[in-house]
Amino acid sequence: MFTRTTYSTARTTPALPPERRHRRLRLAAVGVTGLLALSACSTDETTQDTTENTTENTTENTADAADSTGSESTTDTGSSDVLATASVANADGEEVGTAEISGADGASELSVDVSGLEPGMYGMHLHAVGACEPDSTAPDADADDPETGDFLSAGGHLGADGHDHPDHGGDLPALLVNEDGSGSMTVTTDRIDEAELLDDDGSAIIIHEDADNYGNVPERYAPDGPDEDTLSTGDAGGRQACGVFEAV
Repeated sequence: MFTRTTYSTARTTPALPPERRHRRLRLAAVGVTGLLALSACSTDETTQDTTENTTENTTENTADAADSTGSESTTDTGSSDVLATASVANADGEEVGTAEISGADGASELSVDVSGLEPGMYGMHLHAVGACEPDSTAPDADADDPETGDFLSAGGHLGADGHDHPDHGGDLPALLVNEDGSGSMTVTTDRIDEAELLDDDGSAIIIHEDADNYGNVPERYAPDGPDEDTLSTGDAGGRQACGVFEAV
């Protein structure tokens, strides 16, 4: 009788002794801990670099902005200085606008803003005396037969000596008043002398009642040329508003 013997070809891994298993576990734990520590160091360094770069950029940008702002501020401050301002009112004492004169680089800039006037084009000039009195006489009025009128106290045009209109120092472009009663104008002129503008008797701005023809009267209308009124006022008519310049 034969007995069959069966052989198994499967390999059996022998069990490790307890002390070796513990050693492997300890090594694995040390490896994981090392990896975590390296990852943390790398993250900290990256975060630190990013923070430093951000701080540097922010500081540089802030400094650049401050320099730029400072430069612009210095430029604006030195570009012009307000010399005088005026509150412009009508003969009833109602304020209708403002005027401001600034000086820079040997020239003067006049800015005018008005409201509440009738639409139209009006002559506007700087006058030689800082007095805006309704129903008044001119400083050089004839004592025996003085003419009276609104704001005649402001006298003639500033810088009129030796010149005809429109070559007076105080002659200006006409003021356009829109349909809503508002008007504004800014003009730069080298004709205004600050010493004359703010001398002892001051000066004023006048808005007239009519347009200014600037002494331009064709010969077909006046064969003998413009008359004295035209050469002194440009036929701008009466004075509807006035403002005395006050030094700033």
